[in-house]
Amino acid sequence: MRKSEEQRAATVVADPIRSHPGGSHLSEHRGSEHGTGLPGPESLPVPQPRIAAIVPCHNEAACVATVVRELQDAVPGIVVYVYDNASTDETAAIATEVGAVVRHEQVPGKGNVIRRAFADVEADIYVLIDGDDTYEAAGCARLVDALRSGPFDQVTGVRRQVGESAYRRGHATGNRMFNVLVSTLFGRRVTDMLSGYRVFSRRFVKSFPATSRGFEIETELTIHSVNLRVPQAEVEVGFKDRSGDSESKLRTYHDGYRILRLILALVRHERPLLFHAVVAAVLVTISLVLGLPVIAEFAETGLVPRLPTAILASSAGLLAMLAVVTGSILDGLRRIRQETTRLFYLALPGIERP
Repeated sequence: MRKSEEQRAATVVADPIRSHPGGSHLSEHRGSEHGTGLPGPESLPVPQPRIAAIVPCHNEAACVATVVRELQDAVPGIVVYVYDNASTDETAAIATEVGAVVRHEQVPGKGNVIRRAFADVEADIYVLIDGDDTYEAAGCARLVDALRSGPFDQVTGVRRQVGESAYRRGHATGNRMFNVLVSTLFGRRVTDMLSGYRVFSRRFVKSFPATSRGFEIETELTIHSVNLRVPQAEVEVGFKDRSGDSESKLRTYHDGYRILRLILALVRHERPLLFHAVVAAVLVTISLVLGLPVIAEFAETGLVPRLPTAILASSAGLLAMLAVVTGSILDGLRRIRQETTRLFYLALPGIERP
């Protein structure tokens, strides 16, 4: 009797997995990974990502309920954050009634809203969509699935016009012009840089500086993704006109000017060598136009009667050389900054494929 009890105790000590309360279940996988009895990585369940939708709104009481409901129906479990940007109507109350989390940003401007939301909201996948019901919110699942299947860090909803009046006059042409300009300057094809319907990974959101204040935020998002060279994709989505009770906040010429100004500022910031090379080329041209006649006259007469012109031409040439040197220094600093941004981006977890 004593001997049999000692044998059973030795058996228990020799097989700790079997002695665990769940040991009988774990022992079924014995040898599944290097003979350890533990399940392999491929048999472990993939945790479901936390998905958050950010909906910037300013006086969108007529549309916000539709947008929130369509997002909730399209992606089960999604948490919809409606950011009320100094609205004077019932936007916040209506959003609360349909189950959205309502937060407030009193500083006017879509860029200010996104800056605040990206800092405050914690999730694995972020959906950005306007609250005016012009985008196909019901197709959100397609964008989320595209992000996860890549996996990508940004999926842009490329607008497909549904109806003849979805784009305001001049907006489609302006959008195409900006697409060509950004594609040329930054070396990557962009189809719809002004789309406000996008899906992001967490590491994209948390590495995005968000310095814009208004509607030019989409331009900053596009150039950030191109400049950081993150994996991204595009998915076509429906784009329709606003409802009769909703009023557009876009100002065609004012917002177009701000977008163009931002593009030029980002070129100077992100492509300093190119920017300063163009400046240097202009200065060299001025120097040659002014200086060559003076040089020719000096060669014939040995005199420089137009001394101020000669000084101006020489100054333009010196400024051109200074511009090239400045651009080279700034380009070196840009590379250091991009490497730092890239390392911070890589320190954050990416999206796991389903």
